[in-house]
Amino acid sequence: MSFERKTVPLRGDTPGTVTEFTYYVVGPQNAPEKVHLQAALHADEHPGTMVLHHLLPMLRQADDQGLLRARFVVMPAVNPFGLGQQSLRHHIGRYDTNTGVNFNRRWPDLFSLIRSQLSGRLSDDEVFNVNLIRTAVSRWIDAQQPRTAAEQLRLLVLKEAHDAEFVLDLHCDDDSLIHIFTSPELMPELQDLADWMGAAATLTAADSGGGSFDEVLPQLYRKVAQANPGKPVPMASATATLEYRGQADVFDPLGADDARRLWGFLCGRNLIDAEAGTPPAHMAEATPLEATEIIRTDRPGLVAYRVELGERVSKGQPVADLIAMDGPEAFMSRTPILAGTDGLVLSRRMQKYAPRGTSIMKIVGTTVLPSRKGAYLLED
Repeated sequence: MSFERKTVPLRGDTPGTVTEFTYYVVGPQNAPEKVHLQAALHADEHPGTMVLHHLLPMLRQADDQGLLRARFVVMPAVNPFGLGQQSLRHHIGRYDTNTGVNFNRRWPDLFSLIRSQLSGRLSDDEVFNVNLIRTAVSRWIDAQQPRTAAEQLRLLVLKEAHDAEFVLDLHCDDDSLIHIFTSPELMPELQDLADWMGAAATLTAADSGGGSFDEVLPQLYRKVAQANPGKPVPMASATATLEYRGQADVFDPLGADDARRLWGFLCGRNLIDAEAGTPPAHMAEATPLEATEIIRTDRPGLVAYRVELGERVSKGQPVADLIAMDGPEAFMSRTPILAGTDGLVLSRRMQKYAPRGTSIMKIVGTTVLPSRKGAYLLED
């Protein structure tokens, strides 16, 4: 039995500063599979932390009873630096205030870093190839000399996650329904995860353009396979971003239910030797992220929504009005904002004052939008 609390001191970038990073490792050290769970990479997104708060005692009890068939790494607040970013009583946890970089962007392209170590070494044995790739990644990580505290943290997270069969990154949107981001090769394999979560949408992209954490390992295996045709290279890490509603949805009943559902998924995959519970209803099929419209304002104004989350809309339908806040009709005129596709209203912006270019809504469609094809697919 093993339930270990780990505390790692991360040396700061200024004199006398050290940040303490706490996470848990649960389950047999020699388990054949590994599960990496983390939350609050965007440090102002806390629904996932609540989910893992409820899941941890369940894992601990299962470990005490010898029911864990996998080793679990659980990081309930994976970004301690972002937790410390407060300004005028407002938590700024999405971007590093020192560099301006989104905490979930610019993660490394591992293939480019280990490609030379793999050259000519892959075999016709799938297991051998996966172990070779993981060993190369591990050696690269161990050889690094982090220049900043942020790099220390990223290397630690990659060290724990790179050899896991399941890597689930728990986030939330601004105000939204539950949904998932994952790689197209992992669907329909992860349909059971979407079903257990009750996800309103599963959005897939091979490369969304931002270097987000959930794309690091899928891109690694995809690129190795593309560079070595004829060699068996599976998508050895089922990686996904789990979006648990909106930032305000941090409540015990929701967190407990979401933890129970995640538990059901883990049991259903035989990672825990326990009953999964009542099988969930089948949720929506996966759709390409290029088919999701991100509606942005073309001028500043006050947003007045006409549609609710979960509502289905048609192309050309008014979904909101933008109330003018300057000009000759300031605070008088309203300009309709129209849907550019048929689909489901997945998310809305909580802050109703919108400067020009603000993303205010996502509509999940099924047809790839010309404006999205080959474009940067993320909101920021």
